[in-house]
Amino acid sequence: MGAEDRKPVGTSADRIPLSCNQEFLYGYDRGDDEGPFGPRFHIVHGWWLRGKAHPDTLRKALDDVVARHEALRTVVVRGASGEWHQEVRPPMRARLEVREASAADDGARERAAQALLTEVESGTISAHRLPLIKATLVRFDEEHAVLALIVHHSAADGWSVRRIVRDLALCYAARRGHAVPEPPPAPPYRDFVAWQRAFTAGDDAARARAFWRERLAGARIVSVPTDRPKSAGLPESTAVYRFTLDAPVVSRAAELARSMRCTPFMVLMGAFALMIQRTTGSTDTVVPTFSPGRLQDEFRHTVGPFLNLLPLRTELAGCRSFRDVVSRVRATCLAAYSHDIPFVHILAQEPELMRPVTEDDRAACVFQVFPFPFVLDGEEIGDLVFTEIRRRLDSQPVGSDVPNGALWTLNLDPAGDVVAGVQYNSNLYDMSSVAGMVEEYRAVLGEAVAAPDAPVGLDEPRTS
Repeated sequence: MGAEDRKPVGTSADRIPLSCNQEFLYGYDRGDDEGPFGPRFHIVHGWWLRGKAHPDTLRKALDDVVARHEALRTVVVRGASGEWHQEVRPPMRARLEVREASAADDGARERAAQALLTEVESGTISAHRLPLIKATLVRFDEEHAVLALIVHHSAADGWSVRRIVRDLALCYAARRGHAVPEPPPAPPYRDFVAWQRAFTAGDDAARARAFWRERLAGARIVSVPTDRPKSAGLPESTAVYRFTLDAPVVSRAAELARSMRCTPFMVLMGAFALMIQRTTGSTDTVVPTFSPGRLQDEFRHTVGPFLNLLPLRTELAGCRSFRDVVSRVRATCLAAYSHDIPFVHILAQEPELMRPVTEDDRAACVFQVFPFPFVLDGEEIGDLVFTEIRRRLDSQPVGSDVPNGALWTLNLDPAGDVVAGVQYNSNLYDMSSVAGMVEEYRAVLGEAVAAPDAPVGLDEPRTS
């Protein structure tokens, strides 16, 4: 269905239905201000700014961005009858905090920037106070500053935040009088809701549901034993354990990917699946990951919660080498991504899929590899140069929330290595346990890419 055939879902005063993505997200709602409404359910990114940053102009440019993207001024409403909907509010002033700081050299500025991002990510943003974005600008001198954005995760994903900052840069430059292009067309998120509803009612989605019904028959999602049971009732909190994968290992992984005509994600996922198999003893691995969820090209500039969960089921029995494992993972990924439909529709095909993570002493483990889409890396827009801060290496006891378990995020850095982090529920896991899993993954990946044709001992099926 093209844009010309799609009818808008109401006006700004109407009750707009939720997307399937939001329906899954709000399935975690408990009727309080935690979970999807929680003040730490957010996403945080930062950028270096080189050139004189004018706070008043930056604030107005941020207002432009809020006016441009409805998702940043949309509230999700619990209906009295139990029905959910979202409502778009008119454009409003954005929030920008400006600080002045002194830093003698690049090293001091780097430390200050890392501390700022840790502070912002440890902080909060309300799901009920619009707009769902806040900015902090720290100016070190006339030529150096750092900008941090925090956006409630119910309004945006990582792709969206990078769209936001590019639009912000263009709006700022235009307000400074520079001849820059207009931000590209960005249909409102409500248009995506309309498209998604029509798509999921069509034949393509029906065929995808049939694929998942067959693919996931009898499947159970990967779950990891916790250090403490959920019934202990400890206050929920999410910590972040950060680490790197060395460039030589990443280079060998990329070389293997090229030789097998697959992506580095497939190689890195293969090592993760192999680690899970060795941990659980089962060759039937169902590792959840995220797809961008932007099935229509017209929505690539739209801000909103598009990320979609995909359960990648790979049977490793019979794999003689890591090369075989990657080949199996490659086939799994290609089939899954070609049948990408909202997770709520996938889950309906195998309702017991998530049962393991509901157990008292187990939790979910999601794995994703992020290639930095739309990265601003030393790009001059108007009279400012923007460079994304990608290398965050300091672990922290409080970070952005994840529900029920752990989220592994591996960022393929242009420098050649991988900068990674595991967000984990610290009420369920100790940092030492997470660090132990990371070391195990390092070891499995390192051995696998160093000798991809060496035996891995999976010639016969094994079950837990």
